[in-house]
Amino acid sequence: MQKLSMERYIESKLTVYFDEPFWAGVFEETNNGKLSVCKVTFGAEPTDAEIYAFILKKYHKLRFSLPVRAEKKQKADNPKRRQRNARKQLETTGIGTKSQQALQRQREENKTEHKQITREQKEAEKQRQFELKQKKRREKHRGH
Repeated sequence: MQKLSMERYIESKLTVYFDEPFWAGVFEETNNGKLSVCKVTFGAEPTDAEIYAFILKKYHKLRFSLPVRAEKKQKADNPKRRQRNARKQLETTGIGTKSQQALQRQREENKTEHKQITREQKEAEKQRQFELKQKKRREKHRGH
């Protein structure tokens, strides 16, 4: 957790889990009460050193989803409760529902972006073919 001025926090969390047939990781980043997520597929089970190297080298290249409002959980003062909660977090696998929703939104955005790019490419190809036909027609009429 990194403390910024005026009591603002940036909190990052990585959850690594087995998503048949590959190991995947979900980076969750909370900034000013907004949650952004990014899913990464590792392939084989990553070691701690590989995860650390990945974070150092490739974290800045990750494409996080658009921020979603996240409620801040109250911290328990009771040390036994903290220990119980920590054990529960270690036992649970997968990702939280807010993270899943943010990932789904990111997938949908990528899908619409990809559709738009392909549509533009198809139109450009169609236009190129049309111009090629027109050029051939003009050359035929020249008498060459």
